[in-house]
Amino acid sequence: MITLKDILYKVTLDAVIGSTNVMVRNIHFNSRSVAINDVFVAVKGTVVDGHNYIDAAISQGAIAVVCEVIPAITKKEVTYIKVDDSSRALAVMASNFYGNPSENLKLVGVTGTNGKTTIASLLYQLFKKAGFKVGLLSTVKIMVDNKEFSATHTTPDSLTINAYLKQMNDEGVEFCFMEVSSHGIDQNRTLGLKFEGGIFTNLSHDHLDYHNSFAEYRDVKKRFFDELPSTAFALTNIDDKNGSIMLQNTKAKQYSYALKSYADYKAQILENQFNGLLLKLNDSEVWVRLIGTFNAYNILAIFACAELLGLEKDELLRFISELESVSGRFQFLISDEKITAIVDYAHTPDALQNVLETINDIRTKNEELITVVGCGGDRDKTKRPKMGHIASALSTKVIFTSDNPRTEVPETIIDDIEKGVEAQNFKKTMSIVDRKQAIKTACQLANPNDIILIAGKGHETYQEVNGVRTDFDDFKIVKDFLKQLQK
Repeated sequence: MITLKDILYKVTLDAVIGSTNVMVRNIHFNSRSVAINDVFVAVKGTVVDGHNYIDAAISQGAIAVVCEVIPAITKKEVTYIKVDDSSRALAVMASNFYGNPSENLKLVGVTGTNGKTTIASLLYQLFKKAGFKVGLLSTVKIMVDNKEFSATHTTPDSLTINAYLKQMNDEGVEFCFMEVSSHGIDQNRTLGLKFEGGIFTNLSHDHLDYHNSFAEYRDVKKRFFDELPSTAFALTNIDDKNGSIMLQNTKAKQYSYALKSYADYKAQILENQFNGLLLKLNDSEVWVRLIGTFNAYNILAIFACAELLGLEKDELLRFISELESVSGRFQFLISDEKITAIVDYAHTPDALQNVLETINDIRTKNEELITVVGCGGDRDKTKRPKMGHIASALSTKVIFTSDNPRTEVPETIIDDIEKGVEAQNFKKTMSIVDRKQAIKTACQLANPNDIILIAGKGHETYQEVNGVRTDFDDFKIVKDFLKQLQK
């Protein structure tokens, strides 16, 4: 138990009705989770307004309510706290409630459109190899040193973040690497956390169903760097035209990385093959098991971050050479028939283009490149024709299919994708709504040495249709179909 007064430390209060010296058991922003002696924080979400559930929370035992609008009728046994922004208050309260756990480890946030999961996950791998206790908060999974938990959001809510960070404190974790999404920044989920550093990967078309414009999307990402303390480092991809913008108002120590521009950390691709990359990182060569230009950027960011966190270069290069690819990020297999199947999370135009260009750079052009791709329902519709254009222009055959249709009609999504296909590329394309059948067809079309790319879902092991999730693992499905063809 902790006093409400202690939980509210550093929260800007507009008004208080009742006592803040009451003892609090827990904090919740979901009224259904509230129990006796809990605090309920009424947050205005994108779909639901928590203010509508204040009475429900009180009926379940809430001893205090934090809200932006105090109800017209109040109860004398309940303390009401009025704040300007409930989501900001929740983030600070969450840190206080769990003892400000981010201050007891070195927390690094990774933000950008593409590469967040790969960089955070590989940093986790690297620091584990270096002998440290390490935490990870990612799209794929959450790790408290060796304990694994499932992830539901790229950036969890502030209560969940702090609860995991507290677990990390209890386990003696020294470093934690965390994906920071634009949604998480905009909804103040990372507010109140003390970051040791921040990494910017790149910025391209994504989440414009949530943000009103690309400029707003960019500025939300920038907020993360604006809020870094002077004790932290800000590491940015200066090859991206938005890289320098991220640093404009930051108080953090500034560092850059690039393949093309002058930067503090430079990389050069010496060899690019399906079994790996030979890179020159500043003045040192290293062979890595990842492939493609986009992974050269990821490895360079990891190298720079690890050096900034104090790892010795020679030891660091050895660990980098041992890193393994992240689930669903250019994850590939080669069948007995010499058909290469690649599964990748590429779900934005930029990411899809990067993956296809990487494959085309490596392949001999004597083989077919068959791409299976769709777009998620109830998400940014403006990127769909761009995905169709890129897939059809850079592949020899394309099968448009379902991703996670959610509440949309799959055929409508595919129609949107096909609008981006140029006339000369139509003959390359076909549409198969059933994703499993689409993958099977790609396997049947493939000949020895051909390449199949299955894009969009990557690490996800489900497909969501009308609110129902069913088991669906792209990698497992393509592996099974290719085995069947060998019989």
